[in-house]
Amino acid sequence: MHIEPEHIDAEAEGGPVPSRAPTVDARIYPRGGLDVLSRDEVARLRDASAGGMHDLLRRCALAVLTSGSASDDPRAAQELYPDFDIQVLQQDRGVRIDLKAAPAMAFVDGEIIRGVAELLFAVVRDLAFTAIELDPEYSAELDSSAGTTDAVFRLLRNARILQPADPNLVVCWGGHSIGREEYLYTKQVGYELGLRGLDICTGCGPGAMKGPMKGATIAHAKQRRRRMRYIGITEPGIIAAESPNPIVNHLVIMPDIEKRLEAFVRMAHGIIVFPGGVGTAEEILYLLGILLREENADLKFPLIFSGPASAAAYFEQIDKFIRLTLGDAAAERYRIVVGDSVEVARIMHAGVADVRRQRIAQQDSFFFNWALAIPHEFQQPFIPTHETMAALDLHHGRKPHELAADLRRAFSGIVGGNVKEPTMRLVEANGPFEIHGDADMMRALDALLRAFVAQGRMKIAGEYRPCYRVVA
Repeated sequence: MHIEPEHIDAEAEGGPVPSRAPTVDARIYPRGGLDVLSRDEVARLRDASAGGMHDLLRRCALAVLTSGSASDDPRAAQELYPDFDIQVLQQDRGVRIDLKAAPAMAFVDGEIIRGVAELLFAVVRDLAFTAIELDPEYSAELDSSAGTTDAVFRLLRNARILQPADPNLVVCWGGHSIGREEYLYTKQVGYELGLRGLDICTGCGPGAMKGPMKGATIAHAKQRRRRMRYIGITEPGIIAAESPNPIVNHLVIMPDIEKRLEAFVRMAHGIIVFPGGVGTAEEILYLLGILLREENADLKFPLIFSGPASAAAYFEQIDKFIRLTLGDAAAERYRIVVGDSVEVARIMHAGVADVRRQRIAQQDSFFFNWALAIPHEFQQPFIPTHETMAALDLHHGRKPHELAADLRRAFSGIVGGNVKEPTMRLVEANGPFEIHGDADMMRALDALLRAFVAQGRMKIAGEYRPCYRVVA
């Protein structure tokens, strides 16, 4: 990797500038993992037309260049760096990336921070590959469950994170907006996992996505592990609001939330859920909806809900909501452990060993869970609008996995209204989404969402204005 610093914003050098931040112009030559792109890929990344990729590239690149930002407003970075631009050029000797008015926080003494540079290269790599992978020429594959899974596999393989090694990858889910006590607990769990040789995968943002990685880094150093994986899996609608945390050393940008969720569960050898908000609830419902299917009944998949002792009431409410909506059978697929990070790590370590034995017995791969049956309705992108949110079938009498799919979509729509710019604009223009269903289910949903708001789990900072209205 080489960078040629060209210019530091002279106006910013004089001190703080209202509504602007210090910037740098730079030229970067990636090395390793992004050596060449095709002419077609470069053209798509440079295309600023309605169907082009340039605006998406600009937003995702700005997110990683502001890695570690404490804001969860997707428009904040764009307002701070309105003149930022990125151009990708293919040269005879490889790829060149030109940055204009880039955040100075990504540079030290004129050199881009190496970890930030790697995340930037991952953005270019994934968007270039996704543009081809989801091209109309290949999109027919996404009309089937097997075809969608193959697409997810190819996206992960292109990112070079599928490793034929012993199972040791623990996915950690949880909120980006959590309190100090909960954050420290996620760090302690990550530390205990790291001592047992387990790697970490999260949604790559702050809060419960950063804590386990930070704890694991210390434990890995103590155990003298040299090839640690801190994998962050995100998608374009999320990354602008949840910039990658600085510990992520493998970033993957999936094209949409459904493929992101499938990537998590296909790669995971076990999952720990920490306290969170609507995004965490969406992830829980997605996974339980899959595990409740008959085809997955005997599949080894350790799932633990955990937090500090103070989070006991939080998980009691989550557990109550799951039992009301999906039934007691759903609760048999997870364990709740509060206030005991060592026990969480021991259970997970033993669970991963069970996964290893089952994969060997079934001759399944260690690095991608092909045996997990994911129905096509869980893979199809859900676009939240006032019409699609109101049409969700949230009533008793449905099969649990079908109800879980629609409940997941309800939470997904609220996530969009909270942090995804296109959905936020939709709510600002037409008012909050309406969510309809059976009275008892809606009362439980409303109580859960109100608790998220009261506990500050919807937004990191600022007053939260609901993007939804629950209607019995």
